Amino acid sequence: MKTLLRTLLYLALVVWLGAEIFFPVVAAVAFTTLQPDTHTAGMIVGHLLGILHRMGMVSGIVLLALLALAPAWNIYKPRAVLAPMVLIVLMLGCTVYSHFSIIPAMDRDRAAAGGAIDATDPGNPITAHFNKLHNRSEDVEMTILLMGIATVVLVAYAETARA
Repeated sequence: MKTLLRTLLYLALVVWLGAEIFFPVVAAVAFTTLQPDTHTAGMIVGHLLGILHRMGMVSGIVLLALLALAPAWNIYKPRAVLAPMVLIVLMLGCTVYSHFSIIPAMDRDRAAAGGAIDATDPGNPITAHFNKLHNRSEDVEMTILLMGIATVVLVAYAETARA
């Protein structure tokens, strides 16, 4: 049972972090491949971002549940799972914020701009707001990735503290 729990824990971490690492590659390929049509590339990347966020939310909930069970099953010491759990809660918070706040605001800006944000004047306040949200979205995703890497380190520490 201990091996199964740790395997599921690592799998949830790998799925979430792997998607966070791979997402910028997919976005770059989409924008490079669809170079003249950045609107379509943006729509594809936006759809994939929604999938990434849902994967992150499911993985985060699974991680929290498994880390909460780990001390009861003598897999990790209780104190060793606190820091990873805090980071996972923060990662989930960032994911929820991006998914339910930033992305819908970007969609509203895109609709207000007539659909294709890149077809509007860069000095347009709607375009400026969209770009600000886009930068914030990138910062939030980078924060999630960095906290995820720190979580991996802390889970590895929990492994050594267990011994």
